[in-house]
Amino acid sequence: MDLKTAEAIVLDVIDLHDYDRIVTLLTRWQGKKRGVAKGSRRKYSRFAGQLQPLAKVRVTWMEKERQELVRLSSVELLRAAHQLDKDLEGLLLSAYLRDHMLEFAQEDEPGDHLYRLLDSTIEALVAGADRDLATRYFEAWVLRLAGVFPPPTHCPECDRPLPSRGAVLPALAEGLVCRDCGGRGAETVAPEVIEFLLRISQENLAKMAAKPPPSGILEQVDKLCAEVRRRFLQHELRSYTVIRETLEGLRGQEPATTDERE
Repeated sequence: MDLKTAEAIVLDVIDLHDYDRIVTLLTRWQGKKRGVAKGSRRKYSRFAGQLQPLAKVRVTWMEKERQELVRLSSVELLRAAHQLDKDLEGLLLSAYLRDHMLEFAQEDEPGDHLYRLLDSTIEALVAGADRDLATRYFEAWVLRLAGVFPPPTHCPECDRPLPSRGAVLPALAEGLVCRDCGGRGAETVAPEVIEFLLRISQENLAKMAAKPPPSGILEQVDKLCAEVRRRFLQHELRSYTVIRETLEGLRGQEPATTDERE
């Protein structure tokens, strides 16, 4: 039996039996880990208050060969993420970030880049970063790290530069090409969206926040990333569907303007 310790971010917590929980963690060097927190549902559990969604923790676990679930022996809270749980938008965003890692991170495989991306995004959001910008930055980088959405510098078909010519997303494809190579049914991608995708290669989130793209461009980035992600996964993230349906529902409840009432 091996005893291991690592920093981790809590992705998911599921009740197990009467007193236990199954916890999914994202670690830097072991990727996703799933373990049992024995007695964590008891009132005076040593895990009390530690297993929060997106919390950064130092966790120690015992691992047996050929055993699917490890056994958590201790969890120390390093950074909470309560600020994201204070409103509906924050709760939905928390689920959306976690869903990405549950889908894209691999179990028992090093995931340093994904871990650092999630860690820095949470830290920025907790510090008050613009949620829309942080989310677009995060989802574009997840796709890039997964190898399905490389920096759009040149058309992969003809090798001509993309920014000056704009770009398109061909039907059923996962990457961008120039307009000449797009073919029938290709979706147009604005040069400003290309600029955003290039900027994330050169600037961290804080630097981008100093000169953020207009909300309309961020909305286009959102739609593009969602389409590429759907094609790659062959399904949509459940949290993304919930977010869109919830936001549309809230818009439908907004009071009419004076012009609309007239």
